[in-house]
Amino acid sequence: MPPHVALTIGNFDGVHLAHVQLVRVARAAVGDDGHVIVLSFDPHPVTVLKGRQPGRLTTFPERARLLEDAGADRVVALKPSRAFLNQDPEQFLTAVIDPYRPKVIVEGPDFHFGRGRSGSVRTLRELESNHGYRTIVIDPVELPLTDHHLVRVSSTTIRWLIERGRVRDAAALLGRPCALAGEVVRGDGRGRDIGVPTANLDHVDRLLPGDGIYAGRATSPEGRWHAAAVSVGTKPTFGNHPKLCEVHLIGYDGPVDHYGWTLRLQITHWLRDQLRFTDIDALAAQLKRDLSRAESLVPLHV
Repeated sequence: MPPHVALTIGNFDGVHLAHVQLVRVARAAVGDDGHVIVLSFDPHPVTVLKGRQPGRLTTFPERARLLEDAGADRVVALKPSRAFLNQDPEQFLTAVIDPYRPKVIVEGPDFHFGRGRSGSVRTLRELESNHGYRTIVIDPVELPLTDHHLVRVSSTTIRWLIERGRVRDAAALLGRPCALAGEVVRGDGRGRDIGVPTANLDHVDRLLPGDGIYAGRATSPEGRWHAAAVSVGTKPTFGNHPKLCEVHLIGYDGPVDHYGWTLRLQITHWLRDQLRFTDIDALAAQLKRDLSRAESLVPLHV
């Protein structure tokens, strides 16, 4: 007899604490002998419908790993197209759900599917007998932020927090630090000239936080984690620049100015706003204070 299947469907971009709860409830519904399958849209349907990609919180391989760590047996990428998204709810269930023959579908209360988001958890329940599954709807997951506001955990809220530099609050909803990776590319060398060499990131794979100076952890070319100070912004002291992410590895004495390697970064604390300084000496003095504070917040070697 094939194992019972529990299915959950959505974007799952953040793999935040509410997503983890979905997977855990699905696992409990079918037991250790059942299969939990996650169907995850990649890219986000908004990319197809509106031509814009919401800032990514995970790459798909990382998303799959995190969902499997939470208890999923299999993570399947759903590739949205206009034809796919234009199915009515019954067509969606027949095409997308029926091949897995789930005994249980687990969703949150805000789940919608099908043309114009016309399907809902109510629709799922109405169509149970047609497709042979049972619907479980979990309660929203709510958590307090550092300002004591109680918020519902969602990828939209997490993006809002990251864009405003509130990386500690975002991490509380994610259940892990805000993370990204990028390719180290040639910079202008000013950091090295004032004794704070930086690795300049390009092709960053996830949403950058709002402009500011941060503390965190980053990998060296050898792959070892170090405490780091991070600058995100337009370098206002030196005129107009595109938004950049520059990373200084604290206590690392190897070269960071060779190029083409991938630096992984966890951003854990906001330190201050980006400021325009009157001269290089004032900037250098402030950077020393930033490094001291970052080092006090994050272990030197991780």
